Amino acid sequence: MTDQTSPADPFGFLGLTYDDVLLLPGYSDLAPSDIDTTSRLTREISLKIPLLSAAMDTVTESAMAIAMARQGGLGVLHRNLSIEDQAQQVDLVKRTQTGIITNPVTIGPDATLEELDTLAGQFRISGFPVVDLENKLIGMVTNRDLRFTPVAEWATTKVDEVMTPQPLITGPSTISRDDATLLLRKHKLERLPLIDPDGRITGLITVKDFVKSEQFPDSSKDGQGRLMVGAAIGYFGDSWQRATALIEAGVDVLVADTAHGNVRMLIDMVRRLKTDPATKDVQVIGGNVATRQGAQAFVDAGADAVKVGVGPGSICTTRVVTGVGVPQITAVYEASLACKPAGVPVIADGGLKHSGEIGKALVAGADSVMLGSLFAGCEETPGDLVLVNGKQFKTYRGMGSMGAMSSRGKKSYSKDRYFQAEVTSDDKIVPEGIEGQVAYKGPLSTVAHQLIGGLHQTMFYTGARTVPELQANGRFIRITSASLKESHPHDVQMTVESPNYSGF
Repeated sequence: MTDQTSPADPFGFLGLTYDDVLLLPGYSDLAPSDIDTTSRLTREISLKIPLLSAAMDTVTESAMAIAMARQGGLGVLHRNLSIEDQAQQVDLVKRTQTGIITNPVTIGPDATLEELDTLAGQFRISGFPVVDLENKLIGMVTNRDLRFTPVAEWATTKVDEVMTPQPLITGPSTISRDDATLLLRKHKLERLPLIDPDGRITGLITVKDFVKSEQFPDSSKDGQGRLMVGAAIGYFGDSWQRATALIEAGVDVLVADTAHGNVRMLIDMVRRLKTDPATKDVQVIGGNVATRQGAQAFVDAGADAVKVGVGPGSICTTRVVTGVGVPQITAVYEASLACKPAGVPVIADGGLKHSGEIGKALVAGADSVMLGSLFAGCEETPGDLVLVNGKQFKTYRGMGSMGAMSSRGKKSYSKDRYFQAEVTSDDKIVPEGIEGQVAYKGPLSTVAHQLIGGLHQTMFYTGARTVPELQANGRFIRITSASLKESHPHDVQMTVESPNYSGF
């Protein structure tokens, strides 16, 4: 394949997508325990499972990002938020399952219980070190202390009236994880404050974090033991301020994210991020592209990964509205021709409907996949459950939909993704997506289990122990529409849906 059609044959370039191909089975001597789905996300980051949740406002906010990291993948926070709100979302993820919280949220002794309750809800934590003006630890207060005070008195009751005061069981700033575990167990503590020789709070260890680490051994973690998280940025207006604010909040991966990534301003943004001393150490993903040329532009700009997909999403109308796009298998393959020689991973973004297409994307040249509709409807996605004819649904919309790009009483931060940032009237927006709903799917852990279970089976059928083996040895066969029909259940009326297949 090549993305340069001949002038003599402008229609000679064939585009294929997931339904156009199958993987050939191969010899296998594998046991389930032999299979390792670890794959590269960026130049410097690998994931235990090659899954990302899409940067969409009906898919990924902090709850989804936390759940994704615990499963071994990565959540990418959407950017239809103010800079402050998106940075706070990063901070929420970073404060979850941390091992050692190096900058714990504290509260003063004169704060009211009403303020304590608000802070607990804001950061989704239940206990706070109480410190004086010099940041010296003077006590601990938890939501348990709220239970014995009537709600009507919260506004007038101060923290120092209900807190557990010093002396407390504490640990030194330099305490090891093993020593901290011994202290927690010996004294049956839920929280262990860490202090310096002057009594100032320097950190906090919670037993919950140890339990979560054991419960989710494959979690995606940074060098400090905190969950990893990505966040989307653009190229327009205050995008540089957004990027630096996210880095200050601790983001691991920035995704320079537009519908058409092969654009000078976005490429310049990636180049600046990878060369500026203040930002060059963060991993940067460029996207979206669908050609070898587009991918090469990001490689040349120094991107740590390239995201591929123009118009394949289930809620995307770009190909219909603009007439532009590349079928996803071909797009991924073309991008890989530029990325693989440079050692830059490829992310296949959009168009996946079933678990079997994860393996297809990896063989085509991707190193991981970004999912929207397959994760939409999970318990952890934003939005409320809606009951329709006795079934539960959640909202799912494209970031190019009217709902995502129009103001509707508040500012939209996603219009520049579709190069309409300067459109001031909602009536003048040209949408490239739709709004819809998807069936409620339960917790992410259940959905991820089925998706990775499908990838495990792909690797078993093809005889691949690792993702690199699958990429090196996987072979495609092109199929016809009759073959596609044969691939799906046929000639029966389905009475019970399976957890990894619905409808045909």
